[in-house]
Amino acid sequence: MSDAQAPRPRYKSELIYGLEDRPHFSAAIFAALQHVLASFVGIITPTLIVGGVLGLQSEVPYLVSMALFVSGLGTFVQARKFGPIGSGLLCLQGTSFSFISVILSAGFMVKARGGGTDEILSTIFGICFFAAFIEVVLSQFIGKLRKLITPVVTGTIITLMGLSLIKVAVTDMAGGFGASDLGAAGNMGLAGLVLLTIVVLNRFNNPFLRLGSIVIGLTLGFVVAWLLGRVDLAALPQVPLISVPVPFKYGFSFDWVAFVPVAVIFLISPLEAAGDLTANSMISQQPVKGPLYIKRIKSGLLADGLNSAMAATFNSLPMVTFAQNNGVIQLTGVASRYVAYFIAGLLVLLGLFPMIGAVLQLMPKPVLGGATLIMFGTVAVAGIKILAEAGLHRRNVLIVAISLGMGLGVAAVPEVLRELPKALHNIFESPITVGAFCAILLNIFLPEAFIELEEDEFDPESSTLKVMQDPDVTK
Repeated sequence: MSDAQAPRPRYKSELIYGLEDRPHFSAAIFAALQHVLASFVGIITPTLIVGGVLGLQSEVPYLVSMALFVSGLGTFVQARKFGPIGSGLLCLQGTSFSFISVILSAGFMVKARGGGTDEILSTIFGICFFAAFIEVVLSQFIGKLRKLITPVVTGTIITLMGLSLIKVAVTDMAGGFGASDLGAAGNMGLAGLVLLTIVVLNRFNNPFLRLGSIVIGLTLGFVVAWLLGRVDLAALPQVPLISVPVPFKYGFSFDWVAFVPVAVIFLISPLEAAGDLTANSMISQQPVKGPLYIKRIKSGLLADGLNSAMAATFNSLPMVTFAQNNGVIQLTGVASRYVAYFIAGLLVLLGLFPMIGAVLQLMPKPVLGGATLIMFGTVAVAGIKILAEAGLHRRNVLIVAISLGMGLGVAAVPEVLRELPKALHNIFESPITVGAFCAILLNIFLPEAFIELEEDEFDPESSTLKVMQDPDVTK
C-alpha cells in the first residue's frame, strides 16, 4: 500500500482545513492567535522560573524576548520543512519544562563557585547547545532507542521531574526563596486565588475557558496584586525598545559535570516529542503507520534537536514540540501547516519587544507559584499515567520504587553523597540523574519478554490513538 493509500484515523469532528490547505487570511490569523494564546504562558514560564530562582532579574526581559523569538523560528522550521528537517505539521515549538530542574542545578553549581550572571548563562547555554545534538543523533534511531528507554523508564523520569519541581512552586507560593515574609497570609491568599481560578475555569465545558485558564488565572492574580499595592509599575526596568538577537550574547562555556544531567533529559526528550508528533499526525488525519509516518517522526525530532541548539545559540532554553496545541487543532478544525507561518510571525514579533518580559518580571512570586504548582503537578501526573499504562506488575514496581526512592532520597538528604569524589557528587546531586540511571540500569538487568517491533512498526504512543478515538473523550 502506498503512502497516499495508507489508512488515516477518523475522528468525530472533521477538519475544516487539512494539512496542505491554505486558509484565507482572516481564518489563518484567528487560528494562529488561538495557538499563541494557548502556548504563550508555556513558552515564557520556564524562563521566568529560571531567571527568578537564579537571581537573573536584570536579564529576564531579554531572555523572555529570546524565548518567544526562537519559538517562532522553531515553529517555522517544523512546518516549512528544509530537506530532512521538519515534520511538515502544524506543531508549535516552545521552551520545555522538562529541563528546568537540571538547568537550575547547573546554575546553582556555577553560582556556588562565585560565578556571576554572564558565567551562569554562558554555562547553561553552552551545555544545552552540545546536549541538543544528542537528540539530533537519536532522532535517526528512535525505534531502537524505544527498546532501551521504555515507558517504565520514561514514566519514572517524568514523575521525578514533576516531583522535584514542586518545592520550587510551593516556595514561590509562600513568597519566593529568601523572602522576608515567607508563608505570609497575603502570599498564600494570592497563590490560592490563582489556583482556585484555574480549577473553577476547568469545570466549565467551554473549551476557550479551559485553554485560557492559566492565562486568566495569572492575569487575575497580577491585577489583584497590583490593586493591593504589591506591583510597582514605576519599578519597570529600563529596557531598549527592540530586542536584538545576539548569538551567545553572554559568552560560551562548558562544564562536564553540569552537562551530564542535561544530557540525560535529552535522552527522553525525543520519546516525549515523538508522542506529541504522533498525536498531531492523528488529529491532522495523517498516517500513523508506515514509511511516511516514520520519516515524519524522524524529521520532526531532527528539527526538535536542531531547534534546541538554535535556542541555545540565541540565549534561550531547550525547545520541544508543544502538546497543548493539538487541542487547539481539534477545537478549531484547522490543521493547515501554513497557519504555522502566521504563528511563527506573531511569536517573532512579540520576541522583538523586551517590555513584555519587563512587565512579566514584576509578577509577584505567589501569583506565579499558584500556576506553576498545577503545571509541575501535571508533569508528575503525566509520568504516573505513563507508568500506569506500562503496567505496574512486580518487575516495573521494583524499578519505579528503587528509582524514585533513590532520586527523591538524594534530594531530601544530600549528605548521603558527602563521601563521593567532587565530580561524581556534582553529577549525582541531581535527583533526575540518579533516578534516570537507576531506571535505565534496572530496566537492562531486569529484562522482560517482549516482541521486538520492526522500525516501520514503531508507534511511540499506541495508547494515544485509543484515547483519541474514545467517544467519551472526544465529546
